[in-house]
Amino acid sequence: MPNITLKDGSVKSYGAPISAADLCKDLSMGLYRAACAAKVNGEDCDLRAMLNSDCAVEIMTFDTPEGKHAYWHTSAHIMAQAIAHLFPGAKFAIGPAIENGFYYDVDLPQALTPEDLEKIEAEMKKIIKADLPLERFELPAEEAAKLMAEKGQDYKLELIAEHAGKGEKISFYQQGDYVDLCAGPHLMKTGQVKAVKLTSCTGAYWRADANNKMLQRVYGISFPKAAELEEHLARIEEAKKRDHRRLGKELELFAILDEGPGFPFFLPKGLTLKNLLIDYWREIHRAAGYQEIATPIMLNRALWERSGHWGHYKGNMYTTVIDEEDFAIKPMNCPGGMLTYKTRMRSYRDLPLRMGELGLVHRNELSGTLHGLMRARCFTQDDAHIFMTPEQIKDEIKGVVRLIDSVYKTFGFEYHIELSTMPEDHIGELETWETATAALRDAVVELGYDYVVNEGDGAFYGPKLDFHLNDCLGRTWQCGTIQLDFQMPERFELEYTGADGQKHRPVMIHRVVFGSIERFIGILIEHFAGAFPLWLAPVQVKVLPIAERHQEYAASVVKQLEEQGLRAELDARSEKIGYKIREAQLEKVPYMLVLGDKEAESGTLSVRSRAEGDLGSKSAAEFIAEVQDLVSRRAF
Repeated sequence: MPNITLKDGSVKSYGAPISAADLCKDLSMGLYRAACAAKVNGEDCDLRAMLNSDCAVEIMTFDTPEGKHAYWHTSAHIMAQAIAHLFPGAKFAIGPAIENGFYYDVDLPQALTPEDLEKIEAEMKKIIKADLPLERFELPAEEAAKLMAEKGQDYKLELIAEHAGKGEKISFYQQGDYVDLCAGPHLMKTGQVKAVKLTSCTGAYWRADANNKMLQRVYGISFPKAAELEEHLARIEEAKKRDHRRLGKELELFAILDEGPGFPFFLPKGLTLKNLLIDYWREIHRAAGYQEIATPIMLNRALWERSGHWGHYKGNMYTTVIDEEDFAIKPMNCPGGMLTYKTRMRSYRDLPLRMGELGLVHRNELSGTLHGLMRARCFTQDDAHIFMTPEQIKDEIKGVVRLIDSVYKTFGFEYHIELSTMPEDHIGELETWETATAALRDAVVELGYDYVVNEGDGAFYGPKLDFHLNDCLGRTWQCGTIQLDFQMPERFELEYTGADGQKHRPVMIHRVVFGSIERFIGILIEHFAGAFPLWLAPVQVKVLPIAERHQEYAASVVKQLEEQGLRAELDARSEKIGYKIREAQLEKVPYMLVLGDKEAESGTLSVRSRAEGDLGSKSAAEFIAEVQDLVSRRAF
C-alpha cells in the first residue's frame, strides 16, 4: 500500500501499486495530458514506472527541464524511426535531447539534402499521427548484442560491449517497428509530440574523435503547441540576424581568417569596443581594491604538473620544447597568480590580497566546436585571484557577488546563479570540499540571492558559483564565475604569517566577471544587435555634410567633439544626404549630425538619433553636454 508524497507535501495513499501515469490521472486529467515524465525519490523515470512502496513523486511537464528532456528524447526516437523507414540500412549512433531540441547521429551512404530533411519530417508526422505506444524492455548484454547485430547496428553493439561482463541488463524502447537501445525516460506515446521541425544537418565524428568515422547529425526541435514552435523558429530567425559573426563583419569589428582558425583579429572599431570594456573593468576593480598584474604567456611543464593542469587538462593545452624542456602556453592564469603571490612573504595584514589580470590564454579547442568569438582558441580572461584567511572567505565571496551584480546591471542583463559541486575528477579531501561548498552557499543565501545546484560540475580543484546571463532572445550565457580553492594554495605551498607569528595557508578565490572579453563582446553584439549603448559605440557621432561647401564646418564640428572626448567620424563622400543617413543607420551609429547652409551659418547642429529619428536643432554646447551626460552615466 504505497503512500505517495507529492511536491506540495500532501500524501496520497493507495491500496495497491500504481503507475506514475495513473497517479496523474487520479490527480487531474489535465495533468495527465500535460505530463511527460516523473521524478521518483529524486530519480527521473517514465510515467509507466510502477510505484510499489512509499515514495516522493514529482510529475514533470514540458515546462520543466526533465519534461523537455523526455519530450525531445522521444522526438529523437521518432526521427530515427522515420530515417529507418526512408533509408533502410541506416546505422544509428546516439540521439540525445539537448538544451534546445534533439539530434541523432546517423551513418548513411549518402549525404542528406534539405529535401531529405523535408521527407524525414513528413514521415515523422505520420509516426506521430499513428500515436504509437513506447514500450520499455530489458535484455541481458548477450541477448541485447544479438538483437542489435540482427539489425546491423554496429554503433549500438559498441555501446553494449562497454557493459558486457558487468551483469547489467540493457534497456530498450520500442515503438511500432522501431527498437532502440536507450535508458529513457520517454513519453508514453508518439502522439504526445504535436509540432516538430528538423532544423539542420551537420557532420559529427563518432564519439567526437577525429580518428573515427564522420557521421551525419540531424537536428530538430518539437513542442506541445504549434504556436510555441512558430515562436521558437521566429527566435531562430532573429538570432540569425543578430549573429555576431555576421554583424562583426558588417560593422568591421573583428575577423576570423583562414590563416588563424579560432584566433580572432580585432579591427580598429572592434578594438575600440574591447578597450572600452577593459577600461571599465580597470575602473571598477581599482575601486574594489584590486591590484593589476601580468604573468607570462608560457611556463614550463613542472609548473603545470604542480598545478594539476598537465594531468587534468593537457589535451587542451598547446605545448612546445625549449632547451630540451617541455613548456605550455597558459590555458588559465591561475598558476601565474600563485607564483606572483610567492614573490615575497605575506602577512595577515596583507590579506585579503586581490590581484586581477587581463591575461591572454590559449586552449586547443576542436575545430568543430569553434564559433566566432563565442568559442575561440585564444581569448582574454578577466581573471582575479583573491588570497585570504579562512575568516575572510564569506565577506570576500559577497564582495565578488556584488561586483558581478553591478556589472551585469550596467549592461541591463538579468541572470541566475548556479552552485556547482564536487566532480568525480577532483583533487582534495571530501571534508575540504564540503567546507568550501558551504561557504559559497552561505554567502549567496545571506545576500538574499536565489540559486540552483548543478551537481558534479565544479572545477577539479574546488566548487564554484556560475553566473548565467539572459539575453534579449531568452538565451543564457555562462560568464561570471567564483571558484573557491583550498587545493592550489596547498600545491604551491602558499603561506602568510598570522597574528600568532606562525605560518598559515591562505584560501584562494578564482573569479571572472566577463569570463572572456571576446566572448562577452560576442554576447553584447547579439544582445544589442550591434546597436551598442552610446558609451560603448565605437563611433558615437557621424557628422554628415550635405554638400562639399559644408565640409569645412563639418570638420570643425568633428574636431570640437573629439576635443570633448567623443568618438566622431566625418562622412565627406560626395553622396546624397539620404544615402549617408541610411549608411550611418546601418552602421548603427547612435547620433548623426546633418550639416547644411542653415547649420553652417548659425553654428548649430541638426541632430538625428539612431533610435528616435530627428531631434531638431541644437547648439554644439547643448548637444555635447547631453551626450557626455549619457556617456558618464553609461545610460542606454
